[in-house]
Amino acid sequence: MDESAGIFLGKGGGEKQYLNLARANRHGLIAGATGTGKTVTVQGLAESFSRAGVPVFVADVKGDLSGVAMPGSEDFKHHDKLIERAEEIGLEDYRYADSPTIFWDLYGQKGHPIRTTISEMGPLLLGRLMDLSDAQQGVLEIAFRFADDEGMLLLDLEDLQAMMVATAEHAKELSAQYGNVSKQSVGAIQRKLLQLDNQGAAEFFGEPALDIDDFFRSDGHDRGFVNILMAEKLMENPKLYATFLLWLMSELFEAMPEVGDPDKPRLVFFFDEAHLLFDDAPKALQDKIEQVVRLIRSKGIGVYFITQNPIDIPEEVGGQLGNRVQHALRAFTPRDKRAIKAAAETFRINPDLDVETAITELKVGEALISTLMEDGAPSPVERTLIRPPRSRMGPISTGERAAIIAASPIGDIYAERVDRESAAEVLEQKAQDAAETAKEVEEKGEKAVRQRPRRSKSLWARVGRAAAGAAAASAGAALGRRMSGRTSRANPTASAASAAGSTIGNEIGRAIGVPGVGRFVRGVLGGLLR
Repeated sequence: MDESAGIFLGKGGGEKQYLNLARANRHGLIAGATGTGKTVTVQGLAESFSRAGVPVFVADVKGDLSGVAMPGSEDFKHHDKLIERAEEIGLEDYRYADSPTIFWDLYGQKGHPIRTTISEMGPLLLGRLMDLSDAQQGVLEIAFRFADDEGMLLLDLEDLQAMMVATAEHAKELSAQYGNVSKQSVGAIQRKLLQLDNQGAAEFFGEPALDIDDFFRSDGHDRGFVNILMAEKLMENPKLYATFLLWLMSELFEAMPEVGDPDKPRLVFFFDEAHLLFDDAPKALQDKIEQVVRLIRSKGIGVYFITQNPIDIPEEVGGQLGNRVQHALRAFTPRDKRAIKAAAETFRINPDLDVETAITELKVGEALISTLMEDGAPSPVERTLIRPPRSRMGPISTGERAAIIAASPIGDIYAERVDRESAAEVLEQKAQDAAETAKEVEEKGEKAVRQRPRRSKSLWARVGRAAAGAAAASAGAALGRRMSGRTSRANPTASAASAAGSTIGNEIGRAIGVPGVGRFVRGVLGGLLR
């Protein structure tokens, strides 16, 4: 096999070991103790996928992976060792090179900001993020349903906080319709939202929301972009980190069409510190994770979990990880010994190799490797010398990062936060109107107030203003991408129509106050306007 059909991983058992590109969407596991070489393996895989024209998404939790954006250098202190390793494993034409890179950062400090809306995140993931009890989770789901029935958009934390206040105020009616809504549960959710706000999560929720298409980019040399999420600060809140990556994986699953088994993946997704995804996850969420991992391969997306201990990955998920790179494990505790035994049992047997013993003897830059062959069967495990990366090993400088961000194809799409009318503004206006009306009644009497014109704009005036703004924003964004060469799967006319239909549905649903009508109208109008 050559690099046109596979990714060269290293040399083991006297032969070159490859990752078959046509089987790379069957997911994988990269495991090993701290300091055994996992980061370098991930860096080599990322740049190799990029050279093969496959875009990559990888979370950089320590800042070490940013070096993929710059070529290695002869001044590097281990330059001689890299050259020696390349010669030892038969890596031909080894020379330093960079990979096209886009930096992302939830907080917008070391890369382009990433945002999503509260509605897109959904109550299940938000409940996990806030560690809600079953009762609190039920109240949160009722609040989402209440917002939808009233045609109010939940875009940012302020919207959800305002919606929880409205849920408490309408607790009696909502309890009769959907189930018990206790003010104690609402109060607990509000406290958790305040904690999220204090932890900086408010930066993540809002608009403009991330366009998944921005991950599927190639440069002028047909190399896929390496999308690096700078996650050093994000890792201070491990639950937000894990929830964000799960949301992103779910978005990819829902947004991408079925492609079966392509010649090479459409995107490879590396999930570092993967154990955080499964720690204390409720059963419903674990089922969701298993479903996404099982089905996302048919969308042409490969997911690679990176963790210190292979037993951190539940069996239901681990059984779907066909490509495995196992770095050294240390047998310091009974749990370590169980992990070594479990890791050894997952490999296809090689009669010439004592896997359990080898796992504890591997040096830095060595790994046990088994990948899926052309017929889909795993290859016999081999003790392998890992190939050296072509890019810089270690972080780039602040100036280098700034230059890369300035030249990024993303431009300033996400630079400025947009705050359009949503639940918080609608509820605030309702409260203000109610207070002013009450004051008028007190001063002029109820009869006089009933005879005056409506204080709020009419339904169709609001619809026209809101829908025009939504349609213009949606169409402008899509057309802007085309004019600047940033392709998008979205049709500008269809996007504008969809946005307008959604806004009109929101306004009508809010005006007539009939549960479910807003959703129905949004669906009908969205179809008619396309």
